[in-house]
Amino acid sequence: MINFNVPPCADKAMEYIQECVRNQKICGDGAYTKKCSRWIEEKTGTAKCLLTTSCTHATELAALLLPDIKAGDEVIMPAFTFVSTADAFVLRGAVPVFVDIRPDTMNMDEKLVEAAVTERTKAIVPVHYAGVSCEMDTIMEVADRHGLAVVEDAAQGIMSTYKGRALGTFGNFGCFSFHETKNYSMGEGGALLIRDEKDVEEAEIIREKGTNRSKFYRGQIDKYTWINYGSSYLPSDMNAAYLYAQLEIAEEINEARLEIWNRYYERLQPLAEAGKLDLPVVPENCVHNGHMFYVKAADIEVRTALIDHLKEKGIKAVFHYIPLHTAPAGQKFGRFHGEDKYTTRESERLMRLPMYYGLTLAQVDEICDSVKDFFG
Repeated sequence: MINFNVPPCADKAMEYIQECVRNQKICGDGAYTKKCSRWIEEKTGTAKCLLTTSCTHATELAALLLPDIKAGDEVIMPAFTFVSTADAFVLRGAVPVFVDIRPDTMNMDEKLVEAAVTERTKAIVPVHYAGVSCEMDTIMEVADRHGLAVVEDAAQGIMSTYKGRALGTFGNFGCFSFHETKNYSMGEGGALLIRDEKDVEEAEIIREKGTNRSKFYRGQIDKYTWINYGSSYLPSDMNAAYLYAQLEIAEEINEARLEIWNRYYERLQPLAEAGKLDLPVVPENCVHNGHMFYVKAADIEVRTALIDHLKEKGIKAVFHYIPLHTAPAGQKFGRFHGEDKYTTRESERLMRLPMYYGLTLAQVDEICDSVKDFFG
């Protein structure tokens, strides 16, 4: 059996976790939490990184840091994304306004964003699907012209760049995921990237249950107290220790994933040239991170048959998101702006192949041979 995903684990992970236990510091904001945050700050150039319990919580924290959002306000995003992208703003009473995607990258079509802006729009939430960047220049121009905030859902985007700049650093806030299915994992976990120094203190307060405890721990005040609303978004330091072992070999993991991605592309290119399926597209200004390799079949029937065929061969392949505007909650809380020309159609064609650190090239060849067998 070739699994769809195997969570990444670095050799030093258990050593670092044991160190947390020996030091009797396993709660949030310990030594390894700080190490991970510093690593991300240095790697991306963001002003501040705060590790969180999930990318969901990072996005919720970002939504709470946008003070102008109130019930009935609107936030523009793609419908082809995970529910957390919308949930963070629905929890504040805002309305997700879904726009269509581009069929090449599966990202929100930047050319459709401005037409979706109304007097109630407060933010744009681009989602960098498969670690391939949205066209951020256009999105940021629209945001600046209309005075809108930007929150990047870069859950799949760590180590990816747009025009040489790290994803998650363009908008007011960026959100990473360290779920077990991501390139780097702490089981459950995430990170909030903060672009502007002025937002750091408020973010720390909300993340620490509405208190100024972070300043207390830094010795800036002699006691801490309740300052604002907030919640507990701090991950255990043991989770951070598990993650940090991977960040130390981040380049090695990234290169291995890209090698797997390139092997898939090379082996399946003949099927694409024959018109049997479509392969991922990476625009010229984008450097991706090998997060995902997907193919797109002719339609949902062919995709279902291909998934079943691979399952019979002992290979786990899966489809991805059900577009949010077609879900009960999407219809209740949000609306789709314009025509759904590509979102539903392309989502029904897409199938993800196994992709993880440790997948061998021999296994990739076996998977590709099985896909070719399906098409005769």
